[in-house]
Amino acid sequence: MRSILKASTAALGLTAILSTAAFADGHEKLSGDLKIFSDMSNPAPRAVMEGMVERFGELHPDLNIELTVIDREAYKTQIRNFLTANTPDVANWYAANRMRPYVDANLFEDISDLWDDQISEELASTKGAMTLDGKQWGVPYTYYQWGVYYRKDIYEELGLAEPATFDEEIANCAKIIESGKKCYTIGTKFLWPAGGWFDYLNMRTNGYDFHAALLAGEKKWDSDEVRATFANWRKLLDMGAFIDNHTSYSWQESLPFVVSGDAAAILKGNFAVAPLREAGLTDDQLDFYQFPAIDASIPLAEDAPTDTFHIPSGAANKDAAKAFLKFVVSAENQTIINNGENLGQLPVNANSSVDDDKFLKEGFEMLSSNSPGGVAQFFDRDAPAEMAKVGMEGLQEFMVKPDNLDAILTRLDKAAERIYK
Repeated sequence: MRSILKASTAALGLTAILSTAAFADGHEKLSGDLKIFSDMSNPAPRAVMEGMVERFGELHPDLNIELTVIDREAYKTQIRNFLTANTPDVANWYAANRMRPYVDANLFEDISDLWDDQISEELASTKGAMTLDGKQWGVPYTYYQWGVYYRKDIYEELGLAEPATFDEEIANCAKIIESGKKCYTIGTKFLWPAGGWFDYLNMRTNGYDFHAALLAGEKKWDSDEVRATFANWRKLLDMGAFIDNHTSYSWQESLPFVVSGDAAAILKGNFAVAPLREAGLTDDQLDFYQFPAIDASIPLAEDAPTDTFHIPSGAANKDAAKAFLKFVVSAENQTIINNGENLGQLPVNANSSVDDDKFLKEGFEMLSSNSPGGVAQFFDRDAPAEMAKVGMEGLQEFMVKPDNLDAILTRLDKAAERIYK
């Protein structure tokens, strides 16, 4: 499923006055064709993409912009083909290890020169996610936070405060369990929510660099570091912190436990807020905190899945492509495309404005100024698809049968030797 939007001088109805004003503002004169392939096929993201193309076209009236929108699932199967033939000048994709296959195959352009002091400073929270082998291979355009969404009214009733350390987290959990509730809801029927728990426990126990290396196949699962992560996880399991029978629930099916107050919290991305509000929780009842530190010496890193733009190595108009990427990450554009009427997510530029939503504001503050350890992309994005599946099966098994840890770690190392080879 494809559609093509061509933004030309005539189509956009530009005038000589607009052209002159644009260049007076410091925009370099661009010409020729700019081909953009995008997977932003759902209605709201598609409108965002078309709006960006139109605004960029207004700044560069001599540039013919051709936007091709491809269904997101089809895009995943087609990207390698179109990066080698019929190559666009700009293409959507994802950050961190999800871009590694195309970096290693020399299909994405090194754009480290684009990350000058200003961009590096304004996009500091996501630079690590765009960096492989010490170089930058694209720019982000949106992301969203993960963290602990909790029943503030239950915490207040039990005299609990937001924890800053894992010890405080465990102490809170003990009081919640004493009150007859579970600390956390989770639904692991489709595996991936267990990946979020491992991400945070491993990044807080061993740091972002170790976590990224593990999911890239550079570290062993059966190692002292990973065993320490599972030991921290087991503290919660042995307490009975999680709801029973979580393998029977999807993440959506696990939400009623928070709504009813049978569970006090959920570790999830910001996408959980809307259904919790729709189920009747008010912002006075629902709140958010950053997953607490386990080792105070380890900088806090966060899961913040990040969508990106890249310049294919075979691009014909790299000057225009770089100008478009600069436009994408500008503070003004980031404010526009991520507001509640558009993507409803977080701008990657620290100088952007955020919608008047308390969870977006807290997430923006956290990712912009309190995630010095880096930004991970989530277990099933940071690991290859096959390894992610095997790994998350092991994580789910551990949550149900923690005594199986030795066998799980052995199995994951064997899988890693085969998959990463």
